[in-house]
Amino acid sequence: MKKFLLGAALAALATGATAQTIGFSQIGSESGWRAAETTVTRQEAEERGIDLRFSDAQQRQENQIAAIRSFIAQGVDAILLAPVVATGWDNVLEEASEAEIPVVLLDRQVDSSDDLYLTAVGSDLVHEGEVAGEWLVENKPEGECRVVELEGTTGSSPAIDRATGFRNAIEGHDDIEIVRSQTGDFTRSGGKEVMESFLQAEGGGENICALYAHNDDMALGAIQAIKEAGLDPGNDILIVSIDAVPDIFTAMAEGDANATVELTPNMAGPAFDALEAYLYDGTVPPKFIQTESTLYTQDDDPMAEYEKRKDLGY
Repeated sequence: MKKFLLGAALAALATGATAQTIGFSQIGSESGWRAAETTVTRQEAEERGIDLRFSDAQQRQENQIAAIRSFIAQGVDAILLAPVVATGWDNVLEEASEAEIPVVLLDRQVDSSDDLYLTAVGSDLVHEGEVAGEWLVENKPEGECRVVELEGTTGSSPAIDRATGFRNAIEGHDDIEIVRSQTGDFTRSGGKEVMESFLQAEGGGENICALYAHNDDMALGAIQAIKEAGLDPGNDILIVSIDAVPDIFTAMAEGDANATVELTPNMAGPAFDALEAYLYDGTVPPKFIQTESTLYTQDDDPMAEYEKRKDLGY
């Protein structure tokens, strides 16, 4: 597969073809982070003179598969795919391979042979969960800490890996226990709804020490539910989540959230760099290009961080 795609790329180079038309199958707009990724991808494409063919899957895999087949039919030079779930991609990725169109995964992984895609750009999702869990280990109050968890979309790689990482971090700390875990589907409304059920099941929230959310949007929905229950988020219930979207920094500045782990929305920059090098001089990228992740807390000037991010489309 590698030799096949490389041969196609070098042939394109020899004929003077350029990777100016790229299809982008985006999951949807379930979160502020996802919207920012879309904005940044479009900005990167415009700056590089790339004709970006965009498709919003509205969080449905069948829509993404249809979009990829449409991109193949259009004869695009490459495809960016942010997969909604990890499984079920073999057939359509094989179709892209047969059409000699390289595929780059953005911010999520797939359970397919890595011969079926050129590279994947993303964070170490397990590490993100570990950073969140380590923060809680170091900052929880004394005594037993009962944790509720808002999971991401069931079957998605962030939901799987962020859950794994958090559990890795709290393993061996017998005073920390995840007592309830349920998907909020990465949405603010889902986070609010599920948190309401957690509060009802846990003595109105009195039995909850901390909330771990797989993304900030679910955490923000949960914060609203906690307030409506008459509790003080950030104090009565510690809040740690992942993504570093602007609104979570506002919440931290107001004392309503405690920590977030950054997931940069600029996956497209490294993806376009890898495609350019591959198509123009035959440089085969590594199978995984890792982006940076940073922990932010209330001590890190949250409003300054908000100002840096507010215009990125979140």
